[in-house]
Parts: sequence; C-alpha cells; structure tokens
Amino acid sequence: MCCLYIKHNKAPLANKYSIEKVVSIVKKYSKSPITGENYLIPQSNDRNALSLFLDKNRARELIAVQGLGFVGTVMSLVVANSDGDQYAVVGVDQATSNSYWKIGDINSGVLPVVSSDPLVEEFFKESKKRKNLYATYDTETFSHANVIIVDINLDVTKVRDKDNNIQSYDVPMGGFKAAMGAIGEVCKEDVLILVETTVPPGTCKKIVYPTIVEKLKSRGLATDKFKLGHSYERVMPGPNYINSIKNFYRVYSGMNEASADAVEKFLKTVISTDEYPLTRLKTTESTEMAKVLENSYRAMNISFAIEWSRFAENSGVDLYEVIDAIRLRPTHANLMYPGIGVGGYCLTKDPLMASWASEQFFDLDGGLQSSVKAVEKNDKMPMFCFDFVSNILKQHDRESTNIGLLGVAYGPGIGDTRSSPVEDFYNRLSSKYDNIKCHDPYVSMWAELDLEIETSLEIFLNNKFDVLIVTTGHNDYLKNNAIYELIEFAGKGVIIIDTVGLLDLQKLPAQYTQNNNFFVLGVGHNEE
Repeated sequence: MCCLYIKHNKAPLANKYSIEKVVSIVKKYSKSPITGENYLIPQSNDRNALSLFLDKNRARELIAVQGLGFVGTVMSLVVANSDGDQYAVVGVDQATSNSYWKIGDINSGVLPVVSSDPLVEEFFKESKKRKNLYATYDTETFSHANVIIVDINLDVTKVRDKDNNIQSYDVPMGGFKAAMGAIGEVCKEDVLILVETTVPPGTCKKIVYPTIVEKLKSRGLATDKFKLGHSYERVMPGPNYINSIKNFYRVYSGMNEASADAVEKFLKTVISTDEYPLTRLKTTESTEMAKVLENSYRAMNISFAIEWSRFAENSGVDLYEVIDAIRLRPTHANLMYPGIGVGGYCLTKDPLMASWASEQFFDLDGGLQSSVKAVEKNDKMPMFCFDFVSNILKQHDRESTNIGLLGVAYGPGIGDTRSSPVEDFYNRLSSKYDNIKCHDPYVSMWAELDLEIETSLEIFLNNKFDVLIVTTGHNDYLKNNAIYELIEFAGKGVIIIDTVGLLDLQKLPAQYTQNNNFFVLGVGHNEE
C-alpha cells in the first residue's frame, strides 16, 4: 500500500536523506470496505479542521464519542439528532490502517456501517443538514467536550483447539486503560465520562476511575469534580438499529450520586425516556454485571437449542414445529431456534468476560463454568453444521460440486461479519470443496477473509450451482418471494440446505421435498 524509491549513490544515505526524511515520505493508507476509497493516514494533528467545526457550533454543547464502530457511529448519530438540537458531536477513532477509513468516510458523507434500518441513513442526512457531526483522530477533542461517551472495543482472546474446545481465554485491559488515559490527559476537570463499552464487572471502579484521577492529579487539577457513569447499550444492528438506542429501555449507574444524576440528565436528552423509562442501579458494578449477565443468559439459551437440534436430527423430529408449539406457553416464549451458530461482538465473548472478572477482580475460584461452556458449545455449532452439510453431499454424491452460500454476516439485516459463525463454516467447507461463492446483501467485502462478496441476488443465482446453503437469515431473501422465483430458474438439480430455518418448503418449486433435495438444520428425517 506504500512505495519508497531511493536512488543509490556512493555517498552515505545520511548525506542525501536523513532518517526523518525517509520516514516522512512513506505514505500509509486506510481503505474503506464500503466505498473502496484509500484514505491517506495523516501524520500531523487535526487542530485546524477541529477548530473550524467548533467555531461553527459555538451555540451547541460538545459531546465526544470515543470509538466509531457499530455502536459508536450510531450513538453519534442519535446524539447529533437529539430533539433539542443542542449538541455538536465529534467521533474520535485512531489514525491507523484498520480505523482511519471510518473517519474519512464520515467526513466524506459516507456512513461507515451498512444496515437494513432506513433510519440510520435518515439520521446521517439530518446530521449533515445540521452540520453538527464531525470525525477525527485528534484526542485534543476531549479537552473541549462536556460529555465523553466511551464506545471502544474491548476484546476477549480465546485459544481453541481444532474442535473449538476453549483451552484458555483472557481479557487484555492494556489498550482500554490507555484509551482512558488519553481522555484523562486532556479532559476538563468537571467532565462527564459515560462508559457504554461492555466491560468486565469492576472496570469502572478498578480501571477507569483511578486512571482518570491519576491523570488529573498529574495536571494539577481537582479530582473530585469529574463524573463517571456506566450505561450499557443494547444495540441491535438490524432493522431496529436506531430505535435500539433511542427508543429502548436503558440501565445506568454512577460512581456516586452526582455522577448518576449527571448520566440521567444527559440520557433524558437523547433517549425517549417518557416511553422507555430509565432504570438506575446502585453501583457501576451492577450495570456492568447486568450487561454481561443479559448476554450470558442469551448465549446459554442458544447453546441449549444446539443440543436439542442434534437430538431432533437423529430422531426424525422437526425441532422448529416443536419449539413453535412450546412458545405458545408465555413462560417459554423466548426459547431459541437452532441455527448455524452464534456470532457478533457480544454473545461470543461476554460470558467469558464475566467469568474472567469473577476470578481476576473478585477472587471467585473456578469462574463461571456454565457460562464458559455455553460459549464453547456455541463455538462448535459451525463444526456441527459442516458435518450436517458434508453428510448430505456425500449421500447425494456431490463430493465435487459448485456451492453457493447465502449470507456471510453474523445475523439478519446487518453488514457485520465480526465473529460470524459463517466464517468457521466457510473455512471448513473450503478445505474440502474448491468452488464456493458467497452472497450477502449487506457485505461487499468480507474483511476477515479478504474475500469479495456478491451483493446482487439475481446476479449471484445466475451462477450454475449444484448446492445452495442458506447461512444467514436475511429477510431480503424473502422480499416479494424473490428467492423462490430465482430458484425456479436455477435448475432442477440444485440441492438446498437451510441452516437457519429461513425458507418455506411450501413456496419452493414443486420438485423440492423435505430431506430429499431440501434440508433444514434441526429437522430430522423420519423413515416411517
């Protein structure tokens, strides 16, 4: 991505080029997966452009959002679109090859996220109309902000064997602590810092608070004026992306009463609290635990369905109709359907984060083993799915075949491939089959695999496939029955395998019958 040409002379390099000059002409870029644009990563600060933005928004209170990922970007839009139009918002991310493109896209008028929610684009257009949204890499931004919202990634590292058994896991806190330090080095002494990042319970008290205090002390500022709160997001990056922030229940807390009051006051200006009242918990440990418990419960619910999926397949039972029948009982309405596996940024790590905190921060021997086992079982689902598909292809003598995957995102209606279960499934499938093509209406470049993805369903199904595998439950596939009509022209010999229970057998062409040339994960073959 960068080139450096140096003319060789007899004279030593230092006589013609200093080391500083050589380094300065090496250009680095950050490529947008949305537009393909290569943005030159800047080597100097952004003070001039930042000052210009602040001057134009003098009448507005400045809110800084640290982190422009799937949460931070849309949180920035929601704040910039507050009903009172009282905020100017600056999103802050890093000037690195992995991150700077998001800054470049936003300032070029392009959203760095892809979603099926039309409100995302509407909110972005409104923020451009208001001219109250800017993105930068310059942490000097924090010195101007009255409120700083923390929406940066905090990852869990997992070591797994070839069968996806978890050998070990860890939560490296160094990067997160450094990010808090970057705030403390320049922030106002009376700033409100609102942590939305999912963190191990105990993080605000044991990491964030002492880091900010230390930095303020080193600057000779008061340490009893800043306010620190935690309020976790419940972002759902599908068709309800915006509403999952603006029009949804929110839990919050503060390091003290004044902090909690400040968080409440701010949230009431950006969230529809008349319809969705806020819930205050006693401590930041309480809200931190609420988030990881919420997601651990869901992860365990899914892992429970995985076991029963395999049982149903072996016993000739349609698990979908069984679950539909059980769901009529109100106490069991959230029983999960089977599927290809768990993906995304929350359910794949949050139970491990909670277990890690229980041991590292609170000395609980053994951690949270049930939560850890749920993640491990969910991690194995793509492997089970691969076995399910392989057995079908072997039985139908399709060992050499052209395969089409419908969906690579981790969930319906989104363009997020982080920790997608389709990745593990694809890797296993591609180790055995050579001719695999992928489609997704929201993903044009699969970043983790550096793989181009077709976004047009019509173009995709013009390929001559022997097997079509539904791997993400995008509702786009069902719009106007498009997929059923296109399958009609795809050829009578195509085997369809649905790993997420999306398709309706009754709408498929007449030649398709259950467990003959149409298969669904979680639906067994009854021999009787």
